Amino acid sequence: MTYAEPHGVVRGGVVVLHEERGMTEAMRDLITGLAAEGWLTVAPHIYDGDSTEVDDLTALDRISELSGESVLADTDIAFGWLAQHGIDADRIGVVGFELGGAVALVVAASRAIGAAVSVGGGGILNPLSPGLPALVDAAPTLRCPWLGLYGDKVADEVALLRDAAKRSETANDVVLYPAADHRFDIYPDTAVEAWQRVLNWFDAHLR
Repeated sequence: MTYAEPHGVVRGGVVVLHEERGMTEAMRDLITGLAAEGWLTVAPHIYDGDSTEVDDLTALDRISELSGESVLADTDIAFGWLAQHGIDADRIGVVGFELGGAVALVVAASRAIGAAVSVGGGGILNPLSPGLPALVDAAPTLRCPWLGLYGDKVADEVALLRDAAKRSETANDVVLYPAADHRFDIYPDTAVEAWQRVLNWFDAHLR
């Protein structure tokens, strides 16, 4: 696992689920940024402990080999690590990026934690791998407040996901950004606003 600790008071904990390429610099910046906001932050390496950035072909191979059991087990280890540091479940959040964004919703539908955020990610209508559900099937069973941040390239699929999430019994919100992609580290015009939404979601729900 990769982790970062706040310099001051620990407000709670956040588990970061990385993108297809592994623990990239963008992921490390996200971990550091969350810690700077007061969150004890930990990122499990969900690819057999490999924490290095990989090419697109290797990333696709890795996705096809994922199982729901393995990613939930890795996330549970991170939750347990936070619990050992005195953080209760209602003060634990999860945020996922691309691949991790899809997994974050699956986690939010499977575990009773404080809040979850998905930053993009596929698998909305069709599972990313045989061991993971389609997100439209998981969304109605959300167990914690969930925020989804997506680009309008997948607007039609996201509309179906939004409707599915509304059938759940917990707070949820979906935001579409007017760019072909969703990555707020690539599109600086939306970066500040998207990042603030993530922070606001955790501020509101991790108490």
